[in-house]
Amino acid sequence: MRATSSTLIIPVENQVREFDAKLLLSCLAAERGFPVLLGSRAYVHYIAGSVPHGVYLAKSMRAPSQTMFGLLRAVGHDIVAWEEEALVHPPQDTYFTLRLSPRTIDKVSHVFAWGQDNFDLLKNYQHLPEGLPLHVTGNPRGDMLRPELRAYFDVEVAKLHAQYGRFVLINTNFSDVNPFIPDIGLFAPGKGSASRRGQAGIGMSEAFASGLHDHKQMLLREFQAMISRLAQTRPDLTIVIRPHPSEKFDSYLALAKGCDRVHVDATGNIIPWLLAASAMVHNGCTTGVEAYALRRPALAYLPGLNPHYDFDFQGLPNRLSHQCRSFEELVDALQSVLEGSVGAAGGAERETLVSHYLAARDGALACDRILDVLVENGYRKVLPSPPPRIRAATGRVLMILRAWRKQSQYQRAGSGRQSYHDHRFPELDVAEVGARIAALGRTLGRFGNVDVHSHSKHVFSIACR
Repeated sequence: MRATSSTLIIPVENQVREFDAKLLLSCLAAERGFPVLLGSRAYVHYIAGSVPHGVYLAKSMRAPSQTMFGLLRAVGHDIVAWEEEALVHPPQDTYFTLRLSPRTIDKVSHVFAWGQDNFDLLKNYQHLPEGLPLHVTGNPRGDMLRPELRAYFDVEVAKLHAQYGRFVLINTNFSDVNPFIPDIGLFAPGKGSASRRGQAGIGMSEAFASGLHDHKQMLLREFQAMISRLAQTRPDLTIVIRPHPSEKFDSYLALAKGCDRVHVDATGNIIPWLLAASAMVHNGCTTGVEAYALRRPALAYLPGLNPHYDFDFQGLPNRLSHQCRSFEELVDALQSVLEGSVGAAGGAERETLVSHYLAARDGALACDRILDVLVENGYRKVLPSPPPRIRAATGRVLMILRAWRKQSQYQRAGSGRQSYHDHRFPELDVAEVGARIAALGRTLGRFGNVDVHSHSKHVFSIACR
């Protein structure tokens, strides 16, 4: 077999959350000689059986990915992975059944951990394949929070200031109980009055899922009431509600209706929003970690405090923020932030905590550490070992059938699948991706020889010319 670089296949599920970080990884990989395919996860899966053997970068190792992982391996791709939700995770036993599957992780060749906490958690998994390499590299999303990448967002920050002036950002995290489509919540409607477990609840015990559902329902009501009261009691404030990418917006749009100082806007990466906002309010959201890393004021709103969910589950972002357990405490904390007497949460205890969870906060970028692992394991020089011909041919046929079935489901009237995809991965053209590469290049002083082309719908080819 002629020595050649493996294609790096990078799927993106939530564009506003993942795309910029994975584009940075793609550009750095291209500079090292890797051809890259970057695009919508669903659409990457459609074409994965017809592209050169390569390395597929998975965002999780859950049970629902078992079939796709098997097909990827059948057609000749190796799989490396990280855990997208590792920064904010439930207690160990629930994490293992919710986020890991023995029949999925056994198809993975390397795992990249966000930090020591993620590494230790994986090491305790009783079904961890013997000899599976775990690497503490950090994550590309962490790279985007570093000071040297800050200028990448300058244009977006200026646009937000021009559009909203001085504003408070309310970041919601209630897709478990307010999902964009019913099937992705903790519980999905069943026939009659019965309910069945939704996508978010697969792997949770009944007790944990029911308790979390009740807690999130309470928080959703409390956040809606808080936004309404804040708009009434602080007429000087502009409030921007940014729903989670997997939430439906209806209830938030209803809150904004009739009040020209309340807006609902979920466009773009969260980072320029955090940089532009005077303060950010959340409960248990990863944005609390991101705000801490950016040194921006974040307030964790904790009405009806439940330590099991607010700290054992979502403790990292809540602990890294100023904690407010009532509306009155929140208003007082906001006032202190707005008048400049209180800034971002800090202290040695918080710094020790975040360093345990998030590696590569300085020194080599997480992207480079990940690519070092791929280069050291030979992917820069050779393709993964080819599967037997019959197995590969069968895998390609099954991938074609799967793609046809999935596309039929997306197009079926009333399913909401295509609109949900388009909600999470809005249309991008080559010019827009090229502009983002140019902006990364200006920020880091590189990528002048990196080109992007359209490979197929929602999928881009990135390589050095």
